[in-house]
Amino acid sequence: MESDNHVLAPVWEKYPEIFSPEKALVDADDILQLISEIFVVGNYYYYLIDIMTKELSHHLPNICDIHGFDAIPIHLQQIIDLIHPEDIQFVLRAEELCYGKIVQIGAKHVKSLKSGYCFRMRMADGSYHLFHHQAVSLVVDKQNRIAKSLNIHTDIQHLTQQNNYIATIIGINGRTDFHQIDLSTRPAKHGQKSPLTKRELEILPLIAKGLSSTAIAQRLGISVQTVRVHRKNILKKTETTTSGSMIKKCIEEGLL
Repeated sequence: MESDNHVLAPVWEKYPEIFSPEKALVDADDILQLISEIFVVGNYYYYLIDIMTKELSHHLPNICDIHGFDAIPIHLQQIIDLIHPEDIQFVLRAEELCYGKIVQIGAKHVKSLKSGYCFRMRMADGSYHLFHHQAVSLVVDKQNRIAKSLNIHTDIQHLTQQNNYIATIIGINGRTDFHQIDLSTRPAKHGQKSPLTKRELEILPLIAKGLSSTAIAQRLGISVQTVRVHRKNILKKTETTTSGSMIKKCIEEGLL
């Protein structure tokens, strides 16, 4: 990979066991299936990054309206250029540490691990909103190196304007990993564990999506009463009283 194509390239080049030099194809249905399981609350869009070419594809068209593009962006640098200049170094550090953690866990698990963190992005009117960034490996090569990555950006300005400067690695597709990397100026909390149980972490993003207890119960194959108990436990553990304040707190604490 050529390091002069975008500012993230030097970071990615540190992990040749993670990023593939091969070109790959993708099934659009795979994107829709994966998005249905990903936390999105508020206005959002997604796009695919081809790791070899750094080109973007499979965008949601609203990316143009949100950020004021005249045409669909075709290169990763066009997205990076939207990031607030003061947040660039944080993004670089978050990328480096997230993929370093994935290497520690094992590259063979890369499709079952989701990275996430927040940063400010420029809007169509020139202002900046806080966005929640999530990245999932959609296509890997025979060595389990990422060939295409699905990125989801969600505008969370209506929920919080406070960046927690926490990067997370969370297990998906049946994995239960939960790792927080605190990049703030606060004293680091070594060995940080989620205060929520595995089931609560499954239920939390479904609550954030606005699903009812009945709908969550049907999705997870558990009773409505069990969902309600978990809701109460999450509220108690986050010291909140409403779903809205709970979601805000969980974003700020890096639990979503």
